[in-house]
Amino acid sequence: KLLPKSFKSLTEVAKIMADDKTLQLDIDGHTDSQGKPEKNQVLSDNRAASVKAYLASKGVEESRMTSTGHGQDMPVADNKTAAGRTKNRRVEMKARNY
Repeated sequence: KLLPKSFKSLTEVAKIMADDKTLQLDIDGHTDSQGKPEKNQVLSDNRAASVKAYLASKGVEESRMTSTGHGQDMPVADNKTAAGRTKNRRVEMKARNY
């Protein structure tokens, strides 16, 4: 479930995508290492899919977006601390024109 604080930024992404129809968007979901890897994979898939669905609701064509969950396999911080786990629970987006 998306947090309301994310709506403004995601709406900006939708505008960028609307302004440049050549752009494609890769949406990658991630989790921390708490819990079972299988559950984290599903959670990361759902995270990325939620962002894709929001952007589609704002008019971005689904064919221009991919969503992928990476589970707990690509941490950006140490999972041994609460702060690190918070950083690892994320969605990253990469725009490309190819």
